[in-house]
Amino acid sequence: MVLLKSSFVCGKSVWINFLRRYTARPIKPRKAKAEGSTTEHFVDFKKVQVLGGRGGNGCISFHSEPRKEFGGPDGGNGGHGGHVIITCTRNKNSLGHLKSVIKAESGINGRNSDRHGKNAEHFYNEVPIGTVVRDEEGKELSSLDCEREYYIAARGGAGGKGNKNFASSEDTTPRYAEEGAPGEDRVLYLELKTMAHAGLIGFPNAGKSTLLRAISRARPKVAPYPFTTLHPHVGIVEYDDFEQVAVADIPGLIPDAHKNRGLGISFLRHIERCVCLLFVIDLSVDEPWMQLDHLKFELEQYKAGLSERPHAVIGNKMDLEISKKNFIELQKRTDMPLFPVSAEKRLNLKPLLMHLRKMYDINNVEGDYG
Repeated sequence: MVLLKSSFVCGKSVWINFLRRYTARPIKPRKAKAEGSTTEHFVDFKKVQVLGGRGGNGCISFHSEPRKEFGGPDGGNGGHGGHVIITCTRNKNSLGHLKSVIKAESGINGRNSDRHGKNAEHFYNEVPIGTVVRDEEGKELSSLDCEREYYIAARGGAGGKGNKNFASSEDTTPRYAEEGAPGEDRVLYLELKTMAHAGLIGFPNAGKSTLLRAISRARPKVAPYPFTTLHPHVGIVEYDDFEQVAVADIPGLIPDAHKNRGLGISFLRHIERCVCLLFVIDLSVDEPWMQLDHLKFELEQYKAGLSERPHAVIGNKMDLEISKKNFIELQKRTDMPLFPVSAEKRLNLKPLLMHLRKMYDINNVEGDYG
C-alpha cells in the first residue's frame, strides 16, 4: 500500500507540473511602437573618409615531400585590396545612407604550394544622379551626371609577393616576402546638386511648390507657413512633341542667404545646375519688385554671373485684387520677361510653358548643367 501511495503521489505531481508548463497562458499584448516619422532626412552634403583595402601579404614557404625534401620556395602572392567606388543610380535621392568612414575589404594572404591569395571585392557605394565629388581643397574631382557612371574614390593596395618570386641563381632559397601595400586613404566631400533645366527661385510662401504641382505631376508639400519646402523637388513638364523639361522647386531664399541665413547656402548650390531660372514673385505683398532685386543679389553674391542666366519673372497670385495693382507697377520696374499667373487657380500657365520651352530649345545642351 505504501508503494502504491507513493506512486500515486509521484504521478500526481508530474501531472500538475505538466499542466503548469503546457497549459495555454494569456498572450500579453505587444508593446506599442513609438510614434513618430521614420522617414530619412534629406542630406545633400556629406564628408566621408574612404579607405582602400590593404593588400594581402606574400607567403614564405618551402616545398617538401617524400624523395624531394628540398623542393625550393613555393610561397604564393597576396591578393589585391578592394577599391572604394562611388557609382551613380536613379534609386537614390539623398546622401544620408552613406557612412562617414567607408572602407573596402583587404586581400587574402598568400599560402604555400604556390597558392595566391584572393583579391578582395570592390566596395560600391550608390549615390544619386547629380553628385559632385570634391577633395579637401574644394577641387572638383568628378561629376556623376548619368546613371552607372562611377568614380574610384580610393584604390586598394597591391598584394605582396611570395618568396618564390625572389628566387634566383644567387639566392635559391629566399627567406623573405613582401607585405601587402596599404590602401589609399582620402577625405572627400560629396555634394548633391539637383539636375534640372529650370529652377523656381523665390522667397518663402511665394507659391513655388504650388506652381510646380500645377505644371507637372510632382507633389511637393504645400502649407501656409514659411520654409514648407525643405529639400528640392523636381517635376517633369511634358509637351505635345514628347519633349520633357525638368523643373526644380528650390527651397525659399531670404536676404543674406549667401551668409548662411535661413536655409543658407546649402540649397544655393542646387541653382548652379539649372540652365534657366524662373523667379517666382509674390504679388500679394507690399513692394513685390524688391523681392526680385534681393533674389538677384543673393545669386550674385553666391556666384558671379549666376543671375544672368536665361530667366523669366513669374508674378504669382494674380487671382487677388492687390496683385493686379502690383503687377502693373512691376511691369514699369523691370524689362525682364514677365508672366502673370495664378498657380492655385491654374490661370495663364500656357504662355509661361511656351516661354519655358523656348528657353529650353535655345539654351539646353545635352549634359551641360553649368
